[in-house]
Amino acid sequence: MKRLLVTTAVAALALSGCSNDSKDTSSDGPGGSGTSSSSTSASPYLPVPDGVELTAQGSKLGVGDSAVVAYDLPKNQVGALDITVTRLEKTTFKQSFQGWRLDAATKKTNPYFVRVTVKNVGDTDLSGQPVPLYIVDGTNTLIPATTFKSTFAPCPSTPFPKKFKSSAKIDACLVYLAPDHGDLTAVEFRPTEQFNPITWTGDLKEPKTATKKAKKKSGKR
Repeated sequence: MKRLLVTTAVAALALSGCSNDSKDTSSDGPGGSGTSSSSTSASPYLPVPDGVELTAQGSKLGVGDSAVVAYDLPKNQVGALDITVTRLEKTTFKQSFQGWRLDAATKKTNPYFVRVTVKNVGDTDLSGQPVPLYIVDGTNTLIPATTFKSTFAPCPSTPFPKKFKSSAKIDACLVYLAPDHGDLTAVEFRPTEQFNPITWTGDLKEPKTATKKAKKKSGKR
């Protein structure tokens, strides 16, 4: 039975004007050299537990690099995470969305998978919270992750699990749909418009599921 893809991310692309207006050319984007500058903040921009050193705002990172970040939550709480972007994947609806019924707006997007490792390094229970990462497309627009009404095996794209308390750690996969057949130029942590974003760039790979199928078909192990 065909299922319906949730497209709430496409409807929320403007993100209240939080487009990335930076014209910094030090980021090479997918296919570039990847790693650039990274350092810890001299003074934390939000209160975090002792021993947690936040990565400086504006840091340019590559796939495989980690950043320690903090962001405001309701009820005057602060979330603190150690995030590593481990893989960027460019897929197609034919490759990864077989059996899904796609609406007209979704068909005009390009799908991407972003794989990350995330650890809760703060004191706040982040159970059920969304992973606070966006992708940036070719027009410098921030795009939030897409969620689904039912299980999406190739890349679950779910919020943090229940009991995601201090020291909890997960490997996650997030789905992004870039409108107008857009590009993925960077992954970005930018909790507010005023925050100087922390970005990751790197090469785009084939989806893991597609790679495994190709190897199996060719007889490789």
